[in-house]
Amino acid sequence: MIREALQYAGWLIGLPLELLIIRTLLRGSYRNFPFLFLYCIVLFLTTVIEISVNQAYFSGIKFGYSRATYYWVDETIRQVLIFAVVISFIYLATANLKSRPLVRFSLIAGAVLLAATSFFIHYNVHAGAGDKWTWMTLWIRDLDFSAAILDLLLWALLLGSRRRNSTLLMLSGGLGIQFTGEAVGQSLRYLVRWPLSPGDIIDLLTNLTGLWVWWQALKLAPVPQPPVAIALPRERGGTTRANQ
Repeated sequence: MIREALQYAGWLIGLPLELLIIRTLLRGSYRNFPFLFLYCIVLFLTTVIEISVNQAYFSGIKFGYSRATYYWVDETIRQVLIFAVVISFIYLATANLKSRPLVRFSLIAGAVLLAATSFFIHYNVHAGAGDKWTWMTLWIRDLDFSAAILDLLLWALLLGSRRRNSTLLMLSGGLGIQFTGEAVGQSLRYLVRWPLSPGDIIDLLTNLTGLWVWWQALKLAPVPQPPVAIALPRERGGTTRANQ
């Protein structure tokens, strides 16, 4: 029950933060950060699904799949999208590099290779019911670790750039907080099998902190203006010079 209470407290704080981030992105920043916008929408929707599944579970309503199944499917979707967010940030950070094709390919290929290698190492199709998702915990931990490495490299690129992008720095900082907390949290869950693991608390606090940093970064970000169509002067006869 303590773990469930902690989870609901996280939802109570996290859902409004997610909505604030989405609202801030809708001011126009979604044009610069489309993958972040998509991730935040999916994060909100999957959180609502998990709340609904938990409510149904405690109300005695049975589903065809367990709560763990819903959680890990949602978590997999979120992990894929957060990788896309990191990669999109790297694309933005390397826009002015002469060697950007090589840098982008090396970083992205390395991250994908590490994720695939970790999956094949930890995947266990023959695990029993009690340990069915243990391998998934280890795989998510490795994904968080590799994403954290990518985020550190992103920070190095941003700090070494002549043109400082403070918004991208803050967004990548929020990512770093989340990745580090999730990696530590997943490891502690695997090592400490208590009803309420210290990893649960660390995971929750770092995720909420990361969301808050994102919100602050996007609040301070300059809002991109949509392109304005320029009307050409009309010539006599009602035609423009472009038509002549």
